[in-house]
Amino acid sequence: MSEETSEQQTLAQPKASKAESSQTLAKKYGDDPNSAIDAQAALIMQKGFLDDVIDGIRLGLIVIFFICLILVAVFAGNLPTVFPASQPLFDFAKNLPALFASLPECMVAAKEGFPKSIEEATLLAAVSSAWFGEMLHRIPYKTCVLVFSWLTFAWEAMLDIRQRNRLREVRRPVAIAQFVSRQAYLEASAYGLDKSSLVLVKNFFMQFQTTAIIVYDLTPWMWNIVGDAMQTHLGLGAEYEITRSIAYFVAATLISTMLSLPFDLYSTFVVEKKHGFNKQTAGLFFSDLAKNLMLTFFLGSPILALFLWVIGKTGSQFYLYAWALLAAVQLLIIVIYPTFIQPMFNKFSPLPEGELRTAIEALASRLGFPLKKLYVVDGSKRSSHSNAYVFGFFKSKRIVVFDTLIEQCTTEEIVAIIGHELGHWKKNHVLRMLSAVQVQTFVIFFAFSHFIGEEAMYRSFGMDTMPVLIGFTFFQYLYQPLDSLLTFASNVMSRKHEFEADEFSKKLGYGKELASSLIKLQIENKGNMNPDHMYSAYHYSHPPLVERLNAINDPDVAPKTE
Repeated sequence: MSEETSEQQTLAQPKASKAESSQTLAKKYGDDPNSAIDAQAALIMQKGFLDDVIDGIRLGLIVIFFICLILVAVFAGNLPTVFPASQPLFDFAKNLPALFASLPECMVAAKEGFPKSIEEATLLAAVSSAWFGEMLHRIPYKTCVLVFSWLTFAWEAMLDIRQRNRLREVRRPVAIAQFVSRQAYLEASAYGLDKSSLVLVKNFFMQFQTTAIIVYDLTPWMWNIVGDAMQTHLGLGAEYEITRSIAYFVAATLISTMLSLPFDLYSTFVVEKKHGFNKQTAGLFFSDLAKNLMLTFFLGSPILALFLWVIGKTGSQFYLYAWALLAAVQLLIIVIYPTFIQPMFNKFSPLPEGELRTAIEALASRLGFPLKKLYVVDGSKRSSHSNAYVFGFFKSKRIVVFDTLIEQCTTEEIVAIIGHELGHWKKNHVLRMLSAVQVQTFVIFFAFSHFIGEEAMYRSFGMDTMPVLIGFTFFQYLYQPLDSLLTFASNVMSRKHEFEADEFSKKLGYGKELASSLIKLQIENKGNMNPDHMYSAYHYSHPPLVERLNAINDPDVAPKTE
C-alpha cells in the first residue's frame, strides 16, 4: 500500500488519530506538526453527502454501461426487436464498418470533385446551400438541443469533479511548497471545496431548469401569457412584436433572477463570509441587485428594441447590420461603464499623493502611457478580494487600484502589477480581444440568419408563430457546443496575453516583485493552488500560479537594463 493511500485512509478516520503524537502526524500529513492544521486536513479529506451522490452516480453509470454490454452480447442482432428505442443506435453501429470502408473512396471522389474554376466553385456552393437548407427542415431540433445540453453539462461536471478530487489532496504540490505554507494551502482548498459544492448543485439545478423549459415547452407558454396580458390590459395584438418581446425580456429576467437568488445569497453570505471575504450587508446586496435590474431594463430594453427593428427592416442581410450595431453598443458600454455605471456601485477617489502615486506616475511617464486619472476604489466595501486595472480610449487613460490591494502588497509589488496591466495596453491585448469578440459575434449572427426563418425549429419547440427574440433563444440552445469551443479558444488567447504581460513587467525590471505579488494575491484571495490541468485549460482565462512563476523565472527572458 502506497504512502498516499495510507494517508488518505487515516485522514478519513480523524477520531482514530487523536491519540497519536504530533511527530507521527507530521510524518503522515507533511511538514507541520500542528494539531489544528491536521484537523483541518482531516476535514478536507472527509467526504460529505454531495460526494456520496457523485460516487453513486459514477457507480450507476458503470453498472448501466455493463448492462448495455450484456444486452448487446445476449440479444445481438435482435436488440431492436426487444428494445425498439435502441433502433437508431443499432443502425448507426451496424453501418459504421461500411462507413469506414468507404472513406478512402470518398476521399478520392472529393479530391476529383474539388472545384477547379470559379464557375465550379459557385455551382458547388449553390448545391451545398440547397442541401443545407433541405437538411434544416429535417433536424429534430428539440432532441438535438437536449443532447447537446446534457453532453455539455456532463463534460463540465466531469471537469468539476476532477478539480474537486484535486482539492481534497492535503499534501502541497512540490512546486508551491517553498512559498505557500501548509495552512494557507489547506485554507485555499477548503474555500475551493465550498465553491465547488455550490457550483455543482447550482449547475445541476440550472440544467434541470433548462431541460424542463425545453421538454414542457415553457418558452411558448410564457410568450403566450405575455401576449394575452398585453391584449387584455393594453389592447395590443400580435402585430406589436417588439413591445411583446420587451415585456417577455423583462418577465424572463425577473424569473431568472429569482431562481438564481438563493444561490447568490448562499455564495455571498455563507461561502464568502465563512472564508473571510464578504463585507456586504443584506441591504447593500439587495441595493446592488435592484440597481442591476434597473440598468438591465432601462438599457437592455431600448437596445433590444433597436436590434429587433434593425433585423425586421434589413431582410436576409440583417446579420451585417445587427453585427455592426452590436459592435457600436459594445464600444459605447466600454466608454460609459467605468465613467457612469461603475460609480453607482463603488466610490472612486484620486489616489493620495505619496510614494505609490509617484511610482505609478513615473512608470506611466516612462512608457508614454497617457495617464489622465489615477483612482483608488473602495473594493473592501463588498469583499476583501483585490485587483487593479487600466481602462479608457485614446489619450484618456485611467488606472484603478483596489484599496484591498494597497493593504496586501508593498509599493514595489503594486507597481509591478501596474506594469503587468500596462503590458496589456502596450501589446494591444484589449484590441485583440475585442477583435476576437467581433469575429465571434459575426459568426453567431451569420449562423442565426440560416435559422431565423426555419419554421421547423419553431414548431419543434411548440411555437405557432416565429418571433425573432424567441427564435434567437432557440438558436442559442443549438449554438451551445460551438459557443463552448469558442470560449475555450478565447481563454487560450487570454492566457497567452497574461504570459506576455508578465514578461513585459519583468523586462521593466519588476520580475521579482511581480512574482512575490502573485504569490501574495494567490494566498490572500485563496486561489486554487492545485488545479487539475484539464479543468484549468477549459475554464481559466489566467494561467495557474506555478506556470506564471516558472515563466517569470525563465532565464531566457532577461530584464532590460535601461
